[in-house]
Amino acid sequence: MTQRKPLKFKYFYQQFFSHISIIIVAFLLLSLLFAHYLENLVYENKSDELISYGKAILSDIKQSPLASDQIIDQYSDVLAARKMSFSLFDRDGKLYLVNNRGPAISNLPRKDWEKVKKGQTIVVQSDYKSFDQDGVTFVVLPYLNKGRFYGGILLTSPISGPIEMIRRINEILLYTILIAFAVSFLQSWYLSQIHVRRIQRLRKAASLVSAGHFNVHVPSSNYDEIGELANDFNNMVEKINNSMLEIESLENRRRQFMADVSHEMRTPLTTISGVIEGLKNNMIPEKDKERGINLVSQEAKRLIRLVNENLDYEKIRSNQIQLLKEEIQVSEILEIIQEHLYLQAEEKKNQIKVESPPDLNIYADYDRIIQILINITKNSIQFTSDGIIWLRGRSEKNRVVIEIEDTGIGIDAAEVEKIWQRFYKADISRTSNPYGEFGLGLSIVKQLVHLHNGEINVYSEKGKGTKFIITFPIQSNDK
Repeated sequence: MTQRKPLKFKYFYQQFFSHISIIIVAFLLLSLLFAHYLENLVYENKSDELISYGKAILSDIKQSPLASDQIIDQYSDVLAARKMSFSLFDRDGKLYLVNNRGPAISNLPRKDWEKVKKGQTIVVQSDYKSFDQDGVTFVVLPYLNKGRFYGGILLTSPISGPIEMIRRINEILLYTILIAFAVSFLQSWYLSQIHVRRIQRLRKAASLVSAGHFNVHVPSSNYDEIGELANDFNNMVEKINNSMLEIESLENRRRQFMADVSHEMRTPLTTISGVIEGLKNNMIPEKDKERGINLVSQEAKRLIRLVNENLDYEKIRSNQIQLLKEEIQVSEILEIIQEHLYLQAEEKKNQIKVESPPDLNIYADYDRIIQILINITKNSIQFTSDGIIWLRGRSEKNRVVIEIEDTGIGIDAAEVEKIWQRFYKADISRTSNPYGEFGLGLSIVKQLVHLHNGEINVYSEKGKGTKFIITFPIQSNDK
């Protein structure tokens, strides 16, 4: 039984219908509120007009009771011209002087009649069920004299004119809503298309990245979340691309390293195997046996050095190295390096000079600081002939500075930052190195310096030599 695919509702339609629905609801609410407000305003104005006429009639009659008939006739003509009418009623609610129209006051509900008797004005809209006439506004005003109720006046006015005006305004409002809806429809369609296109660009770019294409860039901005997402996407792709380039570079260096190591291991292993076979089969003269044994010992040490360098790097990288720090005299360790590498320097006709004050101390792991200095000094010896290698120590602010400077062939500016990389060899044409440098030495040096909370920098110029500057804090943070 095949599984049904879930229905999809495209993001474009989600955006579009959300915009349109919000606009429709907003317009409907505003239209209803406006129509209700307008209708109340029309009724309120008509009621106020009737009340003002009623008060004027009662006031004139009260001031001139003898001329009441003349006053009534005058107001009848004025109100008739405005399509209004009025009638007087007594204290029992009976109408008299009816101007040919008007309902009976007795039809008023008892509670409204009680309000009138207490001196309150009653306004009745056209939908009031107690009257027989429709489309008319009624206003009932009481007549009080010295607090006593004597009757009042009932004024009526048709509201066909105001209703027609309200209907006309509603028609105009409807046309306005339709036009606004059409404009908002087009605008919502356009804006939804813009947002969907931007998301589709991101989706397409993400698909390319998932397919292994990392040279992707999408237009970005900072004025909304989609633009910021595009920024983050571009940064992510850039980091992935850099990582892939770094992985490719590392893989190339690893292959070269394996080729170098294979070559380096093949030579001593071949030598060791040949000497052992010669000794085993008595093919080496007695006088040359000691020389052959020494040769086997040297080649074995070369192999051990290669393995140790790899083990050291992995231990440092995985934080398995534990430093045993102590106070060490800088001039003493520099002299030890000088003595240790004296013969190697002599082979290339180099001099090693030490310059350091006797009271300068460093807080470090003795074995590891020796390893750092030997690695760097061996590099200086390797690339210097008939020159001088200086080992200097000095204090600078709150730091101890150790410099190793040579007058060798130097390093190209483009190569300087690469010398710290694992497996990297500055002189790739050298396939045999008598000092055991297999592209790991300087990488190990940098890791060990960082474990001492120190810094290491190199300054070099092609043909003019190289200077390594190592700085350590005078007192370690974890002392």
